[in-house]
Amino acid sequence: MPDDRRETALGAREGRRIAGLDEVGRGPWAGPVVAAAVVLPRRLPSSMRRALDDSKRVKPPLRRELAASLLELAEVSLGRAEVAEIDALNILEASHLAMQRALAGLASPPDAALVDGNRLPALPCPAEAVVGGDGLSLSIAAASIVAKVARDREMVELASRHPGYGWERNAGYGTAEHRAGLQQLGPSAQHRRSFKPVRLLLEAG
Repeated sequence: MPDDRRETALGAREGRRIAGLDEVGRGPWAGPVVAAAVVLPRRLPSSMRRALDDSKRVKPPLRRELAASLLELAEVSLGRAEVAEIDALNILEASHLAMQRALAGLASPPDAALVDGNRLPALPCPAEAVVGGDGLSLSIAAASIVAKVARDREMVELASRHPGYGWERNAGYGTAEHRAGLQQLGPSAQHRRSFKPVRLLLEAG
């Protein structure tokens, strides 16, 4: 389970603002990549401390509840990279861009950042990459939950504008339903044309 040892080592209990950064949406065939930056309060409710985890391990109703609570209790900012940016840059660079935008959206730069993954985006503060960070760091876990809930909601909205791909259920990931819709309808404006399944369909057409 995540804990706050990394945040404590960076001075969180002495009042230093430590941001957790994570992104959601690197793997889908469609939609933006969304990142969140979260600075947790110095005193986190014990119920939230026990519940925070990698967003993939938290059931959707609790994810939504935690995201709503974090918006009230913590400093939270979202950033994103659009489909056109993903295609122009590549998904890693677009993910870093989304993280940079999320951090820039905080009221002021944090004293340090903990970033999920093994590579760091260019940030205006000291930062530490944490592999598997959403399962190790409370602030990164919080960021993963906020980003996941925000992106899932957006994919439901996009599904109403681009029906037939099942995004309200698959969030743009490459499920059988999504593949069938892509083969039947062709790619939408929200499909990542640099991703192999979409690119191959375009080349075949």
